[in-house]
Amino acid sequence: MRGTETRRTVELSTLTREPMPADVRGALVTPVDGRLMATWMPLSAPSRVPQGRVLLSWTHAGEDRTDVTAHLGLAGAQVLLAVWPGLRGEWSGVVRPTVAEVTELHAALRLATTVLDRLAD
Repeated sequence: MRGTETRRTVELSTLTREPMPADVRGALVTPVDGRLMATWMPLSAPSRVPQGRVLLSWTHAGEDRTDVTAHLGLAGAQVLLAVWPGLRGEWSGVVRPTVAEVTELHAALRLATTVLDRLAD
């Protein structure tokens, strides 16, 4: 799956074996049954990461090393979530725990906020 000509969701590990295509900003990831599923976010898409989603981007950092950055979309902003410098080989398993925990925490906080808003009405 190269670039944005195909907008399908695949396992992140299939994307991490190669550099990011030049026409994408990164990969939007979602934990599904213990795996990270990803869809490329094209440069032509709005620059803001959707609320509750994580955007991973990566760059080559030397022989078999990759620098990975994660941004989290919040209601009012996009924040730097994590940086993993110099990861070796297929690195999706390294970032999976952080992405899964943050995604689940965001969903729980969003649900709690909705419930509190309804109770306040």
